[in-house]
Amino acid sequence: MNKTTESDVTFDLYMNNVIRNKDAPKETWIIITKDELGIVEEEYYIWVEARIGNSSCASTKTYVVLSHTVKYEAPKHISMSWLKNNLSLSWTASETHPAAAEILLRRDAHRTDSWGNITKHTTSDTSMHHVLVENLLKDTVYQVKIRHRSTKALNPLWSDWSPVVIVPAELEQKPEVTMNITLSNGTRKVALTWKKMPHAATYSLNDTQSSNGCNCTKNRYRNNTTETTYTTFVSYSAVKISVIGRNAAGSSPPAILQIPAVQAAGLKICDNTSDLRERLKKKTYVELYELQDGDSRPENVTHLTAKSTKKERMDMKDYIRYLYFKHKCVGRKLQTVTMCIYYQKEDAPQREPQNFTAFSETHTSTNLSWKAIPSADQRGFLTHYSLCSVKDSSQDERKECHKISASVMKYRLGNLTQGTKYHVSLVGVTRVGEGPEATLTINTPPEKPVNVLWSLCLLILFFLLTTLCTCILKRIKENIFPAVPTPVIPDFIPFQSESQDFLERKEEVDEMTLLQLHPEGKSVPEDAEESAVLAGEWEEDTDEDEDNERWDSRMSGESSDEGLSPGSTGEALRSSREGEMTDVEQLDNEIAMLIYKKGLVFHVKRDSL
Repeated sequence: MNKTTESDVTFDLYMNNVIRNKDAPKETWIIITKDELGIVEEEYYIWVEARIGNSSCASTKTYVVLSHTVKYEAPKHISMSWLKNNLSLSWTASETHPAAAEILLRRDAHRTDSWGNITKHTTSDTSMHHVLVENLLKDTVYQVKIRHRSTKALNPLWSDWSPVVIVPAELEQKPEVTMNITLSNGTRKVALTWKKMPHAATYSLNDTQSSNGCNCTKNRYRNNTTETTYTTFVSYSAVKISVIGRNAAGSSPPAILQIPAVQAAGLKICDNTSDLRERLKKKTYVELYELQDGDSRPENVTHLTAKSTKKERMDMKDYIRYLYFKHKCVGRKLQTVTMCIYYQKEDAPQREPQNFTAFSETHTSTNLSWKAIPSADQRGFLTHYSLCSVKDSSQDERKECHKISASVMKYRLGNLTQGTKYHVSLVGVTRVGEGPEATLTINTPPEKPVNVLWSLCLLILFFLLTTLCTCILKRIKENIFPAVPTPVIPDFIPFQSESQDFLERKEEVDEMTLLQLHPEGKSVPEDAEESAVLAGEWEEDTDEDEDNERWDSRMSGESSDEGLSPGSTGEALRSSREGEMTDVEQLDNEIAMLIYKKGLVFHVKRDSL
């Protein structure tokens, strides 16, 4: 480097008699790279010659060995990443061998603090220097500056400092993403939303369809955004979408969203697969998913595009079930136009239906259940199951068979005979033929006599319970609504004498004595007794009408306690005939008698008199 104040002076830099500054003769300094030196020599004589007009002068010659004095450029293209609490730094290597590095760092939140100094040797590969700074806080933002120098040179010089680099905190958590899917005419609109992540600068999104070439936009592989929402369109086939937060120090764990294939009920066998034999049109895609048992997510996916070769299109396995999707780009949306089941080649099933069992057997029916034949063993499109039953009683019995849908796993077998042994078989059927049989034997139970006895007992019990309930209800009804008594009106039956002679017989009175009852303690005069004796005599020719009148007068109950009326002569006569009953007892008996009056019956109590 030369210093002068003259503006018209030119300089020539000589290195081993070769001028190196022809392109900048006016400059007083120059940088020469290894490439400009060409064949690098270890030893050089260097001097500078200055010229102005016809005059010139030269500096002294300096002997140098270039490999002894080395100064690197300032570190460039610095990258960083967190390994737990250790910070890994990398930058472009000046030489292939390791270098010494000096690192200054401090927290970004404390920019007025002094720098911390760390000196370490780097590890190097062909293009990068690497150094690991340990025992930092990975959730803290740092400022970093780096310079380096050679470890091979005898007189190494430190490079200039790199610009200050911001090291962000590590992204430890994956994004919290919510997804909303809307189906519309062969396509699905997927709207993604996630929370903003601290220290994340951008977010990258990727889906398996785009990465496999099924894309209707120019951005084929990855979509980067600084927003927290994203909308994309995917087909009806299975898709996996990942969302990753990123910053200068690395990326977060991915948030993976699995979008299963649309479940189309009753998929049929593909009737047109010319796309597998001919080259696809532009913006048309075919996906073939090899279905695996026990997993709703298909595996071993074959993706075919317009650029696929014939070998790729025909590279399918025989007897393997594939889920076939055909997509087309409609505008900027990937739309599914065909879904079906595809077999490169079919055969009959090689296994029988699994776990074929019978349960809930009755006298005339039984329930059957089974599990489907594994997809790998179906070896073709299963059209239906064939269920057959035959009696064991005779060889001439006709086998009865039923066709059952391939999607059904239960069946009720009816119209069986009681107490009979049956052989039942079940096979899966493809378009090629039937597979092996799954068999079992069932025995319908005979009708037991105890059932008749139980039925009779239940019938009797029902009758008794019905009778008991009827009586209880009747009693409750009588207590709540008592019956109104109905007067007893017996039928009048005229008195019929035992014989006509009794009616015609007349009474004869020999002597009649009239007695008058007096209260207790009073005497009766003798004159009264005599007058009563002489009162008169009953005539023999007293007619029947007079007797009836006397009977009516007795039944009327009009007798008094003071004395006897003339009509009571009949009673006195009866008393004289009996001879053993007193007049007072006779009167009591008459009062206790039932009195019949116009057909009504009255019960007369003695205590009331």
